Amino acid sequence: MSDKPTLLVAGLHAEVDGKEILKGVDLRVPAGEIHALMGPNGSGKSTLAYTLMGHPKYAVTGGKASFDGHDLLSLTPDERARLGIFLSFQYPTAIPGVTMVNFLRASLRSLGKEMPAREFMQTLKREMEALKMDEEFRARYVNEGYSGGEKKRAEILQLAMLRPKLAILDETDSGLDVDALRTVAEGVKRLAGPDLGILIITHYYRILEFLTPDVVHVLHDGRVVRSGGASLAREIEHTGYDPILGVTAAGAA
Repeated sequence: MSDKPTLLVAGLHAEVDGKEILKGVDLRVPAGEIHALMGPNGSGKSTLAYTLMGHPKYAVTGGKASFDGHDLLSLTPDERARLGIFLSFQYPTAIPGVTMVNFLRASLRSLGKEMPAREFMQTLKREMEALKMDEEFRARYVNEGYSGGEKKRAEILQLAMLRPKLAILDETDSGLDVDALRTVAEGVKRLAGPDLGILIITHYYRILEFLTPDVVHVLHDGRVVRSGGASLAREIEHTGYDPILGVTAAGAA
C-alpha cells in the first residue's frame, strides 16, 4: 500500500431526498495521479463529489470513504477541507461583498496556510497571470457578474492558491469555449504533481485532450462499471456510452 495521500471509496451508497443515487461506488485516487470520472447524465457523478465533500443534502447510507487514512464520513466539510480536499463546483456561487483577495486570504487562514502579505500578493499575481486573469479580479466580488469562463478560472485560481492534496473538479469544462478550456486545463496541468491527486468529473473528452488522465472511470447508475487508461475516454468520444455499458439499439429503444 502506497504511503501517498489516497482517496479510497468502498461500496459507497448515498441518497438525496430519500432517493438512492450512489449504489456502491468503489474508487481509488492516489496523490500524483489524474483520474477522470465520466458517465451519462444522471449517473451520480456530481452526487459523488458532493458526498465526498460532506454536503448535508447528500446522506450516506452505506459504505466507506477515507482520505490519507482518515475516515471522511465522520468529518464535517470544513474538517475535510483542512485535511486537504478541494472541490471545484460545476455552478460556483456568487458571494456579494467579498472580494477575491479577501476570500483567498480568509481561506488560507482557515486552513492554517496564511502567508505574509507581500508573499501572498506576489503568489496571487503569478497565478492570475498563468490563468490569463486581469488584475481587476483581485477587487471584484467572488463570482458576482462573472462569465462562465471567468467563474471556472476563478475556481482554478483558488486551487492554485490553496494547494490541496486532493482536487475534485466537478465539470470544470462545462460552458467553456476552446480558448478558455485550454487555459483552465493548462492551469490544472501546471498544478499536477506528486503531492496532488486529481479527480476530474466530466461528460466529454475535450478537456482530456489537454489533460491526459492516468485512469478513466465510467460511472453508471450509481456504480463504477469500468476503469481503464486514457484510451477509454477516446473510445467513449468515438462510440458514445452505449457500447461501453452494453446497451444495444434494441435495448435502448
